[in-house]
Amino acid sequence: MDNKTQTAAVAPPENKMGVQPVGKLLAGMAIPMMISMLVQALYNVVDSVFVARLSEDALNAVSLAFPLQNLMIAVGAGTAVGINALLSRSLGEKNQAMADRAANTGIFLSLCSFVIFALIGVFLSGPFFRMQAAGEEIIIHYGTQYAAICLGCSVGLFGQFCFERLLQSTGRTTLAMCTQLIGALTNIILDPILIFGLLGAPRLEVAGAAIATVAGQILAAVIALVLNLKYNKDIHIRGRQIRWEGMVAKEIYRVGFPSIVMQSIGSVMVFGMNQILFSFTKTATAVFGAYFKLQSFIFMPVFGLNNGMVPIISYNYGAARLDRVKQTVKLTIITAICIMLVGFGVFQLAPQMLLSFFDASAEMIQIGSVALRIISISFPLAGFAIIAGSVCQAIGNPFYSLIVSVCRQLLVLLPLAWILAQTGRLELVWAAFPAAEVVSLTLSAIFLRRTIHAAHARLEEDEPDQV
Repeated sequence: MDNKTQTAAVAPPENKMGVQPVGKLLAGMAIPMMISMLVQALYNVVDSVFVARLSEDALNAVSLAFPLQNLMIAVGAGTAVGINALLSRSLGEKNQAMADRAANTGIFLSLCSFVIFALIGVFLSGPFFRMQAAGEEIIIHYGTQYAAICLGCSVGLFGQFCFERLLQSTGRTTLAMCTQLIGALTNIILDPILIFGLLGAPRLEVAGAAIATVAGQILAAVIALVLNLKYNKDIHIRGRQIRWEGMVAKEIYRVGFPSIVMQSIGSVMVFGMNQILFSFTKTATAVFGAYFKLQSFIFMPVFGLNNGMVPIISYNYGAARLDRVKQTVKLTIITAICIMLVGFGVFQLAPQMLLSFFDASAEMIQIGSVALRIISISFPLAGFAIIAGSVCQAIGNPFYSLIVSVCRQLLVLLPLAWILAQTGRLELVWAAFPAAEVVSLTLSAIFLRRTIHAAHARLEEDEPDQV
């Protein structure tokens, strides 16, 4: 047997992300994630649906907690994006040592994030709600309980983000979907039992919704860890290697930090919008909270599609297969826009039905129907921007996405909403959303084009025969 034959005999099998047809690969990677994200959206909505049965104040409390929850999710998801990109790229480059270091350092960073947010939940939840809803004692009481539990017991959320993304990064999206489904179903089952005191359980009201949420997250995180240890042979989790590694952490956050900042900016936007809407009526704030729950049914599948795309383009970029990168990006953008068009149609045709899930009053339905129709105009534009931003994060300049997010939410959306609020017409405030999305679309298209051209140039310089 000659040397060439010997090399071929011992070479590890090629990961499916480098050889499987792009359409089939994207479907196989993304569909399980999209399903799990839909279930995730379902249990987010179920939380609010049950809480709304208590009172509009209870719904407002959960809605006003969103900036804190979103900040926590931003750190967990952003760190996971960085882990995903580094791990997938390392596997594409056949760098097993770096892939393992990415996984173990990522676990350490997730645990550190939990400690920080647990302290925030315990000590800052009360001041946060008193700042937002001064004088509304019921909202402050409910909200402080809810946020303190969700942040104080967030080890499950950070563990779930990390361990599920390790499965996704190596192509095991079906296993990741199973953990998300189990966590979501646990939450859905426990919600009515703990909120209303069914089956002999104590009636915990809003606190019960928070306990149901963290219970589902912790269970999902434990199962995801077990699945990684048992079935994920592409990485090796070692207790002694779960530690700080400055170089690896820097690489994870090079990609993940812009994502964290982008989603954190969302917290600032929601906080600011709540203040603007509260100046009209607290019902408008309840509508905004209901909108965020409802839009998750549209955006979550796109985020699932997006999560399926990232490891594919990271792997193929690491393997110098820009043709497969371009195919994946094009197909993902088309699919995302189609999903968003469906969501636009539903919000236009049935806003009253959507709001009725939250036991909406006549005033809430009147305000909310206008809001949902106007805001949903931005959906198809957002589909393109979401995918373009993730491409920039995974293979190009991650700060492009940050620039787009800052411009959209802080430089356009909030200032424009405030200006329109000075007219005294609430319906005009909602128009700030599609206006901001036009800016996002324009910048995203420019940055995506630059990213693809720069990637082509880099690969051509490094390995011109592979481009």
